[in-house]
Amino acid sequence: MECIFCRIIRKEIPSNIVYEDDNIIAFKDINPQAPVHLLVVPKKHIPNLLEVEEKDSFLILEITRVIKELAKTYNIDDKGFRVVINTGDEGGQTVHHLHFHLLGGRFMTWPPG
Repeated sequence: MECIFCRIIRKEIPSNIVYEDDNIIAFKDINPQAPVHLLVVPKKHIPNLLEVEEKDSFLILEITRVIKELAKTYNIDDKGFRVVINTGDEGGQTVHHLHFHLLGGRFMTWPPG
């Protein structure tokens, strides 16, 4: 499957990468909705949350670890932050590659969107 995130992972499209390991990449959102707005993405192409298979469950744990690390790095761990996973068109998913939005640095209101 070809998508913009796969191209970022392969370094075909420049991005502001803030974290990378063998399975996960994180980069700054190009249209930030908060002072801190990072995308945490598994390198394996998984179209959305509903497509995560049991064999990929370790990726969710790894993504959680990376989010915790990035929250500390960006000093949003103490005040709070939001993690968003959009799934499907009506859920607001515009890139069909599983990704987690890490947002912080401002007060989050409810309900969103």
